[in-house]
Amino acid sequence: MPIPSEVMVAGIVYTVDEVNGLHDKHELLGQILYVPCTIEINAESSKERKEQTFIHELTHAIFLEAGIEEQDEDLINRVGKVLYQVLKDNSFDFKS
Repeated sequence: MPIPSEVMVAGIVYTVDEVNGLHDKHELLGQILYVPCTIEINAESSKERKEQTFIHELTHAIFLEAGIEEQDEDLINRVGKVLYQVLKDNSFDFKS
């Protein structure tokens, strides 16, 4: 599953960047910055970890754009991991 450079969530474009040094500074696999609408993924992670982290941060964006500002990290982790596996195991083509 390739990670896009941009993703649209409820009409808002989030830029997706692979960033070096996230682990060194904060021991982060990724983070979402809501004001600049940016998802940062640790560039040093494995391909699978980058994909899983992208879906995790995307889940944060989905919840925010759905009006859920107070987010439980455990819930985001659970939903993100299941969503990642569903997307990885299935092939969807909704544009046809």
